[in-house]
Amino acid sequence: MKKNLPVTQREIDYPEDKVFVTRTDTKGIITYANDSFVEVSGFSREELLGINHNLVRHPDMPEWAFKSLWDTLKSGHPWIGIVKNRAANGDHYWVRATVSPVTNNGIVTEYISLRKNRHAPKYRLRRRCISLVKRPRRNPAIQAVSEPHPANQAATFNPAGSVADAGCRQSCHR
Repeated sequence: MKKNLPVTQREIDYPEDKVFVTRTDTKGIITYANDSFVEVSGFSREELLGINHNLVRHPDMPEWAFKSLWDTLKSGHPWIGIVKNRAANGDHYWVRATVSPVTNNGIVTEYISLRKNRHAPKYRLRRRCISLVKRPRRNPAIQAVSEPHPANQAATFNPAGSVADAGCRQSCHR
């Protein structure tokens, strides 16, 4: 597992209403990062784009959590969990992450990750930026790291909608 350094063990506090949005290709390479993510991570947009998302992986996070994440995504289902990320200066920040496969004509073309402060009310994250279409199978390995969440569903790509730095212009539909 990649060991990202430095690590300071200082926690970054950030507003509960900040939403971090990233998109990656199917290999985890960052193709989009919103302003909130750039700001709190401490990396410049240029340092993030084209680099694997594990750049922000904190060494305190167990390998099995990311194995669960990738196994779940590769099975076509979203993953939800609490993650400790490492900022560029070695400080850390906790997020409640929802990572979903994005499909185009039934084929996974990318992943979208929405992250909020782990203390933020859960319902706000559910209303952000993705259309929800199906319920995944329950998996005990996922439940060990994930929180139960009614929005634990896959995302569908909507070419007309786009993720904007200031927030989402696209609403969720059940």
